[in-house]
Amino acid sequence: MNETSIPVFVRGTRFQQDKVRDQWVVLAPEKAFLPDPIAVEILKLVDGSRSIGDIIDTLTARFEAPRATIATDVIDLAIDLARRRLLKA
Repeated sequence: MNETSIPVFVRGTRFQQDKVRDQWVVLAPEKAFLPDPIAVEILKLVDGSRSIGDIIDTLTARFEAPRATIATDVIDLAIDLARRRLLKA
């Protein structure tokens, strides 16, 4: 995964808000992950059309943090979720 990659959730994986528990969750076959608040903001932008670079730029405009810091968070999360077979490029 790099800034030109366009991440998408793999088939059978969903990112949704659990309204009962009032938290976001990534659901996959026989797995569930509770992303932290930073991951939630990143995953809300994974729509199959935005590149990782676009996601970084959007978050950089939204939050007061250096682009390099946001880029590290986004790319590390994408790589981690790809290793867990939840995201693909």
